[in-house]
Amino acid sequence: QVQLVEAGGGLVQAGGSLRLSCVASGRTFSNYAMGWFRQAPGKEREFIAALTWNGFTRYYSDSVKGRFTISRDNAKNTVYLQMNSLNPDDTAVYYCAADRSFMLPLRPQDYDYWGQGTQVTVSS
Repeated sequence: QVQLVEAGGGLVQAGGSLRLSCVASGRTFSNYAMGWFRQAPGKEREFIAALTWNGFTRYYSDSVKGRFTISRDNAKNTVYLQMNSLNPDDTAVYYCAADRSFMLPLRPQDYDYWGQGTQVTVSS
């Protein structure tokens, strides 16, 4: 079992920045690919970003490419999502997820473990 706890969400004005963190516990963090997803009310869960176990390969959705950066610190069992140039369309609950894989999973069904989510609200 892997437990994931997100933090860092909140209310921010359009154009602002937030940094989300996700701390993992329970298993060897460095064995897991990590991803970030988000879900807005009435919408499906959307892939945002993912990176491999060693952080060498990253992938972003077109909606956040150039604005968001995913990173990880295996020594701290933590994955981060730096979000810049936020706009109201980024308002959602943000989830981190873990998959015991050396690949780079992009679909929600590829992930084995999920955090509880953290709310991000961007005001116009």
